[in-house]
Amino acid sequence: MAATPSPSLPRRAGIGLKARHYADVLAAWERGAAPAWVEVHPQNYFGAGGPPHRWLAAIADRVPVSFHSVGLSIGSTDGPDPQELDALALLCDRYRPAMVSDHLSWSSTPRDKFPDLLPIPYTNAALDHFAAGVGRVQDRLGRRILIENPSRYLAYAHDDWDEAAFLHALCRRSGCGLLLDINNVEVSAFNLGFDAETWLDAIDPALVGEIHVAGHAVKDDGGGGRIAIDDHGSPVRSSCWALLARFLRRAGPRPILIEWDSDVPDWAVLMAEAARADAVLELVDA
Repeated sequence: MAATPSPSLPRRAGIGLKARHYADVLAAWERGAAPAWVEVHPQNYFGAGGPPHRWLAAIADRVPVSFHSVGLSIGSTDGPDPQELDALALLCDRYRPAMVSDHLSWSSTPRDKFPDLLPIPYTNAALDHFAAGVGRVQDRLGRRILIENPSRYLAYAHDDWDEAAFLHALCRRSGCGLLLDINNVEVSAFNLGFDAETWLDAIDPALVGEIHVAGHAVKDDGGGGRIAIDDHGSPVRSSCWALLARFLRRAGPRPILIEWDSDVPDWAVLMAEAARADAVLELVDA
């Protein structure tokens, strides 16, 4: 049975929904203290039924839901995976999520799938190819989607565009919006040596439909240096909160997601992070 269609995402903090917190969300809703919205990876719900759907249907009847896809592989040579896209379309018909997003990446070949969101070059050819792939996704889903800026560990040689300009051109050509992951900006800036504030200041706020913040790890790279790892396994860093506030002062409030995908904490810790995001929103909206 399909859940009640979700309204638009409120410009407040949401949380990434994990199975260990299903009951917590419903209990918090009964107390009037539920998160403003939740985000799920739709690939976790591609099965036809069972407990995951019973929980998600119950939650989606109460709070808005966003789908953050991790498997379309839009940047692959053959474009978005048709089986993944069909499954996502069916799930969207079932739950009517308030938002759907995926990544500026590729993760499959005709014979293999990879458990990573692999980067694409920022060339004119890649822009043409990726914009066409986004168009195929939007046509199949019958809706505009958001594309997330990646966390990067290496940069391609001979790019035709810088990352911000590439994202702007992609949005113009395909009609998609931008999911601005501020933690990814910070990770990429650390690894590639650019200034995160300058990158962020180049983004057109009108394109941004959702924002992600998360924690990351910094480790030895084995060669005498250090590398930032986008592991979503710790509280949001103070530097990431500062970048968020900087962008919101210029852009105004947006839906903000607390991402926490590894070493998932207790409910109270997760909700404390969401409360901090709401406090940042209140300051910039004052």
